[in-house]
Amino acid sequence: MNVLQEIINRAKAMPQRIVLPEGNESRTLQAADKLLADGVVKVILLGKSAEIKVKADELGLKHIGQAEIIDPQNNPHKQTYIDLLVELRKSKGMTPEQAAKLVEDPLYMACLMIKNGDADGEVAGAINTTGNVLRPALQIIKTAPGFSCVSGFFMLFTKAEDLGEKGMICCADCAVIPNPSAEELAQIAVASAQSARVLAGIEPRVAMLSFSTKGSAKHEFVDKVVEATKLAQQKAPNEMIDGELQADAALIKEVGELKAPGSPVAGKANVLVFPSLEVGNIGYKLVQRLGHAEAIGPVLQGMGAPVNDLSRGCSVDDIYKLVAITANQAIALKK
Repeated sequence: MNVLQEIINRAKAMPQRIVLPEGNESRTLQAADKLLADGVVKVILLGKSAEIKVKADELGLKHIGQAEIIDPQNNPHKQTYIDLLVELRKSKGMTPEQAAKLVEDPLYMACLMIKNGDADGEVAGAINTTGNVLRPALQIIKTAPGFSCVSGFFMLFTKAEDLGEKGMICCADCAVIPNPSAEELAQIAVASAQSARVLAGIEPRVAMLSFSTKGSAKHEFVDKVVEATKLAQQKAPNEMIDGELQADAALIKEVGELKAPGSPVAGKANVLVFPSLEVGNIGYKLVQRLGHAEAIGPVLQGMGAPVNDLSRGCSVDDIYKLVAITANQAIALKK
């Protein structure tokens, strides 16, 4: 998979400091060991050093000693993070006493490290829910300038090499916002174009999907996609974004030319923006399972700094890949 190898190679060329709050979780430790062995990133593990070392020895890991290990409960910089959290959340009534408890939570500490410039990105979720991972991220790191929402981006590697970008299709939102407004859908489109360029290394051609193509059907659901397309084009006039398009009109050259002649995207889309989470989640999983495609994600986009959420059923390989992707997001942000 050339795209994934390119992602790993870019991470190796400029190693980023990625914090893993679930520092004594077995899969996380195994992934960290491999990341350190391969020189992909600089790993920061949160947890008690003695417990992590015992677990690493049990697993036969050889490289964990290269990681920086920080105990959130006995952190020499704890007061710095308490003060930072109070400052960030004072409008919500945050007290020093409340902050002192929260900074001992690895998920909060990871975000505070990023906010304070002590880490470049975070990957968590192997033993925490999406809500628990995102809550401190949205409170502390918040969304990027120009964005008010966070969405989930996937890369699908299919065997249909005549479609998308040699069989690769990027798509969103498949993970976060159940029923995005037209404004949110437009933000998802712009964020997805950026993610496709940064992570997949492609020139994005973004299709705003619907059950209608260029007015072939009338419905309020279609109206939302039409409005979102206009807003996305206004937000990012230099990006190729078009809609509303049915999936076949977006992907198949002959259908695109018939249904949307003159479109810069129809028939050659490589980024698909779904009108709702229901459609996106079902759609990518059907392609993954029935089409035997490999799905990488969700990668969270729209955040002020890279924070990514794992499935609790994730594998060691899933963690390894998502850390490399997070590093790429951090590199792009710095550039």
